[in-house]
Amino acid sequence: METEHRPYGPYERWVKRPLDILCALAAIVVFFWLYILVAILVRIKLGSPVLFTQERPGRGEKIFKLYKFRTMTDGRDENGELLPDEMRLTKFGRFLRSTSLDELPEAFNILKGDMSVIGPRPLLVAYLPRYNEKQRRRHEVRPGLSGYAQVNGRNALTWEEKFDMDVAYVDHVTFLGDVKLILSTVWKAVKREGISGENTATMEPFVGAKEPVGRVR
Repeated sequence: METEHRPYGPYERWVKRPLDILCALAAIVVFFWLYILVAILVRIKLGSPVLFTQERPGRGEKIFKLYKFRTMTDGRDENGELLPDEMRLTKFGRFLRSTSLDELPEAFNILKGDMSVIGPRPLLVAYLPRYNEKQRRRHEVRPGLSGYAQVNGRNALTWEEKFDMDVAYVDHVTFLGDVKLILSTVWKAVKREGISGENTATMEPFVGAKEPVGRVR
């Protein structure tokens, strides 16, 4: 069962969505050559499929299919189980992640209305039953290509810090705030900060809040 939607404010209803569409279209048109180049390199260095797709929860916990460029191999152990992320994440894959080039296909998620340019990042469906009531509020808005947590530490933050920032954004969605976050995102991408967690190649799994609330899907 999906969570209830928080009513959109005037900015979210009349401005944010049209801006999302314009930004996504502009990115696809202007950087079309980059999409092609990255796709060719992924095919050569990592093989098929070029795109990584995975179900993620969006606004109201509605499930959608996220698109990203592939950054890992399909390496498996003797039992046929996938190897840990740090063993499957190649040097080229690390480069794509550190520059956020792997996230270029999410522009199509924005066009479809699954995502926004700015909002809490869409996480794994498996995390839904692990949130407490406050943390679940991150799903009251569309998830974003970037967000408040991404420009303030990204994977270098703890889960609790991330979720606090996500909820803070949900409570303060404004045009000027989104513009500042977009500019900060560009700057962070150039500096390539906060990509990895402290002990892993990406981010440690979220094991749950102290008092998890939610429904298993």
